[in-house]
Amino acid sequence: MMKYGVILLVLISSFSLASPSWAMVCRNYEGHQICILSIKRSAKKYWEYQAAVSVDGVKTPVEVYNCRGKFKLQKDRSVIQFTQNSPGEIICSFFKK
Repeated sequence: MMKYGVILLVLISSFSLASPSWAMVCRNYEGHQICILSIKRSAKKYWEYQAAVSVDGVKTPVEVYNCRGKFKLQKDRSVIQFTQNSPGEIICSFFKK
């Protein structure tokens, strides 16, 4: 009886773990594949997201995407405005209320 409990526990725990490929959100825009690798919404500024993305398989470091001002803040504190179909536009359009 204990053997079946262990097997059941292993099966339940294996289904509860998400595969990293399932967690990724990818979109194709103008011939480029843009994937959100990780994302965290700011608790204080709900219009900001800290996200790491990849464009055509090239990963970027975590940057702050400001959906209200339509810009991203890079690690070196430089500000870059969103362009049409950029990762910032995709993040903000995906998480609109």
